[in-house]
Amino acid sequence: MAPRLGETKGQAPAPRALAEVLTWLRTAIGRFGGPCPAPLLLARANQPARWLAGALALVLLLGQPAAGWALSDAQQLVVESWRLVNESYVDPERFEAVNWRRLRQKALEKSIKSSEDAYGAIEAMLAPLGDPYTRLLRPADFASLKANTEGTVSGVGLQLGLRPQASGQGDEAAIVVIAPLEDSPADQAGIASGSDLLQVDGVLTSDLGLEGTAARLRGPAGSRVLVRLRQGNGKEQEVELERREVAIKPVRERLLERDGHRLGYVRIGQFSEPVPSQLREALGGFVRSGVEGVILDLRNNSGGLVAAGLISADDLLDGQPIVATLGRDGLESPQQASPGSLYGGPMVTLVNGGTASASEILAGALQDDGRSPLLGSRTFGKGLIQTLIGLGDGSGLAVTVARYATPSGRDIQNQGIEPDQLLPGPEPLDPGGKNDAWLERAAVSLVARLEASQPTQPTPMAQPGAAQTLQP
Repeated sequence: MAPRLGETKGQAPAPRALAEVLTWLRTAIGRFGGPCPAPLLLARANQPARWLAGALALVLLLGQPAAGWALSDAQQLVVESWRLVNESYVDPERFEAVNWRRLRQKALEKSIKSSEDAYGAIEAMLAPLGDPYTRLLRPADFASLKANTEGTVSGVGLQLGLRPQASGQGDEAAIVVIAPLEDSPADQAGIASGSDLLQVDGVLTSDLGLEGTAARLRGPAGSRVLVRLRQGNGKEQEVELERREVAIKPVRERLLERDGHRLGYVRIGQFSEPVPSQLREALGGFVRSGVEGVILDLRNNSGGLVAAGLISADDLLDGQPIVATLGRDGLESPQQASPGSLYGGPMVTLVNGGTASASEILAGALQDDGRSPLLGSRTFGKGLIQTLIGLGDGSGLAVTVARYATPSGRDIQNQGIEPDQLLPGPEPLDPGGKNDAWLERAAVSLVARLEASQPTQPTPMAQPGAAQTLQP
């Protein structure tokens, strides 16, 4: 039976009476599985209509937490994803524009009985943010992305990104080839950076999305996949690729001899966990070999772990700023390199349209700090930083947590970095290979810098008593 609230009309209930009402309502809600039966019980108690209205309001307030108490594991996955994005997303003002709380409510109104139901609800909840890099990663995708950063992957070796369509071509973002991994099936097939990936095994990439496209490209070694691409000249082509285990060797180095000068060449293909130690080993080898200058090659480096890029910058800069970040709390002071560097000699850096994200952070710092000129073509223009967050069932979230700018404050998102020296096309398809014309131009540029920095030889002094010839 409902508790008595008092016999005098118009009087507010005593605190004790109100507490009894709350207790009774919670009991009624728990007993009948939801807020609906409680008003019926209250009406049967013949309390005044005024208290009935007040109790109804309390039922409505208590009803939403009651739903939370009974959430299934799949529903909890949706709520947890909403919370993680809510706490870390770079632009909280965007939440107001898309009615973020209402999106959570709409997601939970759906029938969510399985992980797949939860994944669909999460994707629908994130879509209005309009940020393709803030996304759900299903367990296979999350595991694959982690493997990428750790050094191995089974597939065709295509690094993909998103490029907004030009005006009049629809609202879908195009899946674009940022770069093929070195010595991968895609690399050996000559797939060029900047190509649009249109289909995978006949399925439109616009329907698959970025992660779905990447998932279809992965598979057991020895299996085959058919991709349809649109090259930069607008010509479309189909290429069949055989999947295999691609061992990602992120850092490759060698010595070059040019015009009597010993140069070091180091190429970073992607910023993964092994990069800092491998780069330090390469730079140490150059110093021991007595190189006079270094060519750093960041072409087709689509990024990877930002932390690995920052450590690499720290090894090449001497106490100079590396990057400025803009998080949800505003602009933070530029991150500074530690005093001293592993290599402080002359250098030039190669970049192209496949240079993106963490590699753009490094390139922008080298250019802004006057440490190294950039040669090549304009970089990709991804100025957003994501964090990976694991969820309880093996899936995960990639959430944009910051924007970054070069030390001088340049925002490169969708703009890229203009090199100090544009190199003529066609762009080499084998960065670092024997037919790499851009590498030869970089070597010529570095040699010119070395010779320009050498002190001029003083005119020999005439020996006492020696004959001297004077020019009129």
